[in-house]
Amino acid sequence: MGKLHYNAPVILTYTVLAFAATLLVTAQPGLGVPLLAVYRSPVDPLFVLRLFTHVFAHINFEHFAGNFMLLLLMGPMLEEKYGSRTIGVMIVITAVVTGFINVLLFESALMGASGVVFAFIIISSLVNLRQGSIPITFVLVVVLYIGREVHSAFAVTQTNISHLTHILGGMCGAVMGLYIAHTQPKR
Repeated sequence: MGKLHYNAPVILTYTVLAFAATLLVTAQPGLGVPLLAVYRSPVDPLFVLRLFTHVFAHINFEHFAGNFMLLLLMGPMLEEKYGSRTIGVMIVITAVVTGFINVLLFESALMGASGVVFAFIIISSLVNLRQGSIPITFVLVVVLYIGREVHSAFAVTQTNISHLTHILGGMCGAVMGLYIAHTQPKR
């Protein structure tokens, strides 16, 4: 049996930082939520920072585990294929887009990695994209995952789930995945 190695530095570091942020939110919600969640606060100097930090904080450990089980499954494979820098940029872009749109459209605070999860789900379905064709897996994933979120967004039942964040994350993943497939050299 070999020794452990830090095989996906961006994903593993993201996981550790998100765990710490979630620990802060659960132990000190009065401090953690206002500090890390993104919400409409145009004169607050921490507003821009929160556009990034909201993808670290989770309301509880069930929320954290649900997101990071998926990220830890997909993330290392994507990081190996596309590189740590590209994965880091994908996370930042998704965080800023989902945070900014949430602030524009809603009064509620946003936190959690689900936008990043949905981006990675869509990007994963594009891993074997070939020039001039669209993978059937991509079409099915978009229909199933994004279709379910669109349906849930219009359902009568109110939840604390930001379906728009899931949809936006999926859209970010589609755009980034298609862009990377057409611009990055094959590894």
